[in-house]
Amino acid sequence: MTNEQKSKIALLRNKGATFTEISKELNISINTVKSFFRRCKGEVFCKSCGKPIVQPKGTREKKFCSDKCRMAWWNSHRDDVNKKAIYSYKCCCCGSKFQVYGNSHRKYCSRACYIKSRFGGAENV
Repeated sequence: MTNEQKSKIALLRNKGATFTEISKELNISINTVKSFFRRCKGEVFCKSCGKPIVQPKGTREKKFCSDKCRMAWWNSHRDDVNKKAIYSYKCCCCGSKFQVYGNSHRKYCSRACYIKSRFGGAENV
């Protein structure tokens, strides 16, 4: 089995394909696919490209081999992202309502409102 086939097997499995589907797509025996996963029981593969990932001891489990793969996967799976941290606020300066993701301490809808409130207007800066 080539390294390319190994990475494709891991990639298809990460996408949720069954052993039968993987064997049909790559035109290899189902037993070859099963034995590959039996042999690589402790190995983790990149969710984006399927390459094996080296797990450092004492750290959180890596899911991607690089930042490039991580960003590519998240950008292509935007619907899978669990956006629990969406907050709605009212701007302290202009009074408009706005939503922000991830920052629970925002007071202003924009940088211009922050400067206007803090320094008395953009012309003073």
